[in-house]
Amino acid sequence: MPHDHPHHHHDHHDHPHGPGHNHAHGEHLHSHMGEADAAAEIQVLATQFIDGFVQAADKAAYLRLAGVPFERPGQGSATALKLVDVELKTEWQVGTAAPSFGARELSYLPFPGPMIRERTNMALIYVSMDEKQALDIRDFLLSKKEELTR
Repeated sequence: MPHDHPHHHHDHHDHPHGPGHNHAHGEHLHSHMGEADAAAEIQVLATQFIDGFVQAADKAAYLRLAGVPFERPGQGSATALKLVDVELKTEWQVGTAAPSFGARELSYLPFPGPMIRERTNMALIYVSMDEKQALDIRDFLLSKKEELTR
């Protein structure tokens, strides 16, 4: 059978690893994602979440299905914060700037047209009588991911 490998086999071919994959229990041969890869994964999830929200006929139901809390505790407030708005913000990155070596000036690199990318982000806006909080959807998705891996 094609998947009856010795346990030292390092799997270099592309296919999903399902229940029938014959590796010893507890043996881990796959690398962990680095911080940049994890951030990229959250950005992909956020993009898909935003697209789904925009297309949803019932936006409140979409948020409920995703586990978005409609109330959350406030900072030092006796009252709970209520979800009142979902904010979408679209930006286009047209260049990059970074500190220059040995100078107080920024090194600026404008992007050529094809490199300019649209980015849309979402924030969940919660309010109470005493405060207002914006929860970035990437932070929400990261906390959901951490809950699932516990």
